[in-house]
Amino acid sequence: MGTIKVHDKYFEPFIPFEQIDESVQQVADQINADYIEGEIPIFLVILNGSFMFAGDLFKKINFPCEISFIKLSSYTGTRSSAIVKELIGLDESLKGRKIIVVEDIIDSGITMEKVISKLKELGVGDVKLATLLFKPDAFTKSYPIDYIGIEIPNDFIVGYGLDYDAHGRNLKDIYKIVE
Repeated sequence: MGTIKVHDKYFEPFIPFEQIDESVQQVADQINADYIEGEIPIFLVILNGSFMFAGDLFKKINFPCEISFIKLSSYTGTRSSAIVKELIGLDESLKGRKIIVVEDIIDSGITMEKVISKLKELGVGDVKLATLLFKPDAFTKSYPIDYIGIEIPNDFIVGYGLDYDAHGRNLKDIYKIVE
């Protein structure tokens, strides 16, 4: 793991896959402990960035569940636009269902605030949030985050599903920008 170039910027090693995998297991263990027999929640995965986390997490869940996807966008380059666009939405009823939202990273919290609001409008029974990465220094909202893999500083990162202008999602490890 050395410094790499993604698109037009340089990134240095930050979180190796082994640490990522341990964190995914810890999140799965917490979720497995919280759900009781007979509950069949829907894991609602936020695309595109969460696909790797969701795939690894889902393999570690040991109770019956469902999975669905929505695609949202709020980043331009290395900055959040603070405008959340829904690119692909839900196609099934969630009324009264238990939902576990799966997100790759929560920084400002704007995207998740929109998701939570939309889910409440749809009449879901319960909403829990699971994120691989959390930036507490960037978080500006007050809702609870139920499952957090790793807390990180407010650096721009790529890899393990996270991108910089659609590049770098395929990296196994996570890298942070070199400024």
